[in-house]
Amino acid sequence: MAETNVRKAAIIGCGFVGAATAFALMESGLFSQLVLIDADRDRAEGEALDISHGMPLAKPMEIYAGDYDDIADAAIVIVTAGAGQKPGETRLDLVKKNAAIFKSIIPEIKKRGYEGILLIVANPVDILTYTAAKLSGFPSNRVFGSGTVLDSARLKYKLGDHLGVDSRSVHAFVIGEHGDSEIAAWSSVNVSGVPLHRFCEMRGYYDHKNAMERIADDVKNSAYEIIKKKKATYYGIAMSVRRICEAIVLDQKSVLPVSTIQQGMFGIKDVALSMPAIVGKYGVETQVPISLNGEETAALLQSAATLKEVIASLDLEIE
Repeated sequence: MAETNVRKAAIIGCGFVGAATAFALMESGLFSQLVLIDADRDRAEGEALDISHGMPLAKPMEIYAGDYDDIADAAIVIVTAGAGQKPGETRLDLVKKNAAIFKSIIPEIKKRGYEGILLIVANPVDILTYTAAKLSGFPSNRVFGSGTVLDSARLKYKLGDHLGVDSRSVHAFVIGEHGDSEIAAWSSVNVSGVPLHRFCEMRGYYDHKNAMERIADDVKNSAYEIIKKKKATYYGIAMSVRRICEAIVLDQKSVLPVSTIQQGMFGIKDVALSMPAIVGKYGVETQVPISLNGEETAALLQSAATLKEVIASLDLEIE
């Protein structure tokens, strides 16, 4: 059994998201080793070479193309492999194609006696996080998805822009599915401790309901808009993965809305979706209770039901 190297990560899948993630992680200085794995070995080698040539201008790091044997001692394996979302396609439309790809990837990881953290990024991320957890049999703290970390960042960005305030001072979560049934948890939003409505009025805004609906719709449709304009989204998610890795490697115990298999909060079980959770060196430590109003709770339960329906359509029998 290889001893885990806390400064080593692996990325499986070197498409737009995998490559952008590799670049973001190189810039972060969090890792001293990064291995890239792709069904197209040339693609992985090309990305590794391209980033390596910038090493004299950045922090020292070994980045190379490898195979599944290279992941055994990695602290974090990031799975971005899968078909990308096309214009007009929902994340859930990808499910059959990408679940099939995961059935070939996850057993390979398991076979290596891997003991690190498995971070799922490919879409539909909630379904694939559930798939990875079931196929790997790893403890739930070690298998989770990037979830709504990006959606929550989009919400903070939009609110910061709307209110003319640094988006890092906005505390807001998108929860549930990373997709069409996601919920902006408005009732718990605050700007540095000041309730949202009060802060809005302080900035001269009183039409709360319309502004909230417009901003939530913009957040939900962000990916569709970007895909329509440039065919794919990858920088925002790469930065989200970097943020999650930072919380793990530095044991920051950050509260992030990652996708995990639910254990009964709000009565939701046996489905992966996003709720705020404390993330540190052992992965997901615990979920953080979030205050929701009746409407938000009902929407969360509906989001869970939508995802469960999709899971039921997959053949996830473990051989």
